Amino acid sequence: IFMAVPGKKASQKFSTTISQGGAEDFDIFCEICDRDDIRLPSFGYCVDCEEHLCHTCFSNHLRPKPSRHHQLLDKEHMPQKQNLHKSSKSAPSALADDLTKPCTKHTKEVIKFYCHDHNALICSVCVTLEHTPTSCHVDYIPDISGQIVDSSELKKTLKDINTLTDKCSQISKDLQQRVALSTTSLQDALTEIEKFRKEINHRLDELKKNVRDTAATIQSDNNDKLKTTETTCDVINKSLQASADTLKHLNSHKKTDQLFVELKIAQQLIQNNEKTTSQLPTVNDFDVYIFEPNQAIKNVVQDEKSLGILSNKKLEQPAKPKNQFAVAMKMSSPRNINAKTSSDKRTCYITGLTVSSPNKIFAADHLNKSVKMIDIINGVITQLQLDLYPWDVTIVSGDSLAVTIPQSETIQFISFSHDSLSLKNKLTVDGQCNGISYHQGKMAVTFKCPAKLQIMDLKGNTEITVDTDFSGGSIFRVARFVTTNYDSIYVSDNGKAMIARFNWQGQLMERRAGISSLMEVENKLYRREQLIEELVGSIKDKDPDFNIQNDQKP
Repeated sequence: IFMAVPGKKASQKFSTTISQGGAEDFDIFCEICDRDDIRLPSFGYCVDCEEHLCHTCFSNHLRPKPSRHHQLLDKEHMPQKQNLHKSSKSAPSALADDLTKPCTKHTKEVIKFYCHDHNALICSVCVTLEHTPTSCHVDYIPDISGQIVDSSELKKTLKDINTLTDKCSQISKDLQQRVALSTTSLQDALTEIEKFRKEINHRLDELKKNVRDTAATIQSDNNDKLKTTETTCDVINKSLQASADTLKHLNSHKKTDQLFVELKIAQQLIQNNEKTTSQLPTVNDFDVYIFEPNQAIKNVVQDEKSLGILSNKKLEQPAKPKNQFAVAMKMSSPRNINAKTSSDKRTCYITGLTVSSPNKIFAADHLNKSVKMIDIINGVITQLQLDLYPWDVTIVSGDSLAVTIPQSETIQFISFSHDSLSLKNKLTVDGQCNGISYHQGKMAVTFKCPAKLQIMDLKGNTEITVDTDFSGGSIFRVARFVTTNYDSIYVSDNGKAMIARFNWQGQLMERRAGISSLMEVENKLYRREQLIEELVGSIKDKDPDFNIQNDQKP
């Protein structure tokens, strides 16, 4: 039996025998000794040299200066696969996969290890500094890489890559479609802005023409009066001058009889002409004019910051129902109520609101000429289209509403069920009615022009009219909204920045004026209403009977 002595080179004639005999006893051998044709079992591993070492080489490896700081792994933690690309020619074996990817932290080192605890690919420096064998479960990659071929982990990773790739592609596709839709919508919005601007200009041109026509009529009347006066005065002057000449001629020739007759005729002529001249226009009949701009329009132009807004369009909406009088739509969120429907042509402008227990709200949409019934539980809006602009709404029975229409000076009654609205009869009142509130068979109605409060029954019979206070002065300037309970009627007046409380006999019980917050809110509403009435009211739905009377819209 031949024994290999560590550190000694075997005789050439025995080297083959020793190498072959050792290969039968162990699978991993010292690569340094193997280069000297001596095969000894591996005792450890040098991370830096990437070589397995026998006990002697392992013990002496840190003594030379070049290898003094190398990282050594003992037999328990060393790679369990021979580093074949450096093995001797006497023990050929399959080559390991090439490891060439640099470490992310130590760019001059190559990744050769895997830390299971941190799921990290690491180099030999990482093993030395951070992922030591005593703190982490570290494997040499060639020892474990063979397990990954056709593994479930590989298949799952490839599947996840495909899933994420498809997701990214779909996101990109969806965004391209949405950007295209957004671009189109912006172009449509700009077109609508131009259309809106033209409508405003057209309306302003109409108002300008009305003023010009009025001025032309006044000027024509003035010219007619002047021409008539000049003609009359010329006739009077000529007749009087002729009479005077005749009297002078007869007097100079002493023709007394004719003189007497002509004198009496002249006196009668003077009397008649004095009566005629007294009926002629005077300077007081011709006024001097100045232009006073409509303050509401001026204020709107000065106060408004934009021509309109770009708002998000609700893309998923049901198709418009065939019934043109009742419009129903499913809202996206029943608790976040949006009162605008697909049939609305203008901005949703709610001026009146009332609640019906347990789940319905009724709203007067002024600009869209409609009354809306909103089911706050199911999120459904039922809409009834009107011919004119409503202002306020109140419930008068279990299935009926009363709505004020200031423009036509009427109160329109509307019946309702769980899913429909329909017109009933209407009452004609004596003024532009604004607010309305119902309680126990009586309606309290406020009026803008003339400013007053009326208490009436459902047939329109006026029981009480309130328009003056105790001193006989006007109690309201612009009576706007009204609400009621069992013993009181509350009226807001934005003209006087006041809230007044009355009893059902029409007696003023309390008045609170100078409320700045109320004044700000009411004035803003008033300015907006003026804008609507002066600029927008007939832009899209022009009323054929529209005209201007006493600076008010009829």
